[in-house]
Amino acid sequence: MTAGGSELRTARLCLRPWTTRRDDLARLIDLYSREEVTRWLGGTPAVTPLELVARWAAVHPADTRFAVRAIEVLGSGVVAGTVLLKPLPDGVGEVEVGWHLHPDAWGHGYATEAARAVIERGFAAGLPEVYAVVRPGNTRSLAVCRRLGMQPLGRMRRWYDVELEVHRLMAPAVVE
Repeated sequence: MTAGGSELRTARLCLRPWTTRRDDLARLIDLYSREEVTRWLGGTPAVTPLELVARWAAVHPADTRFAVRAIEVLGSGVVAGTVLLKPLPDGVGEVEVGWHLHPDAWGHGYATEAARAVIERGFAAGLPEVYAVVRPGNTRSLAVCRRLGMQPLGRMRRWYDVELEVHRLMAPAVVE
């Protein structure tokens, strides 16, 4: 994984800011208008794609650990979806890792690869742990949590005012 400004690269992916370019906005609209995606997010976004990009750009801009990024497949330029690492709402410092992928990108391991990259960057910057909050029944996201080595903590209603399956991954211990 390499970092270039606000961009991260893995073997197959470029994790970069969403832009207001026509192709990014079209993919954003396509992704977040699909019922098979939005049913796990609580519905379609209540704001326009331009407002969504602006909100994501404003996620703790002074803290490089946090961001909402487009997952671009290297070599193709296709945006597979979104990966995020940001504080959980109404939390006490808990940080969420999340992913929203277009159905045509499912089954390729992109969510796991992208999430691992932002988690590793967060841990390297001093985060002690990260959480994933998944709607019950979302077997694909629960499988990503398992592949990331996250520990299930059960169902909680602490964030987003809905019952969610909560998983946590602790930063590796530093051996000196």
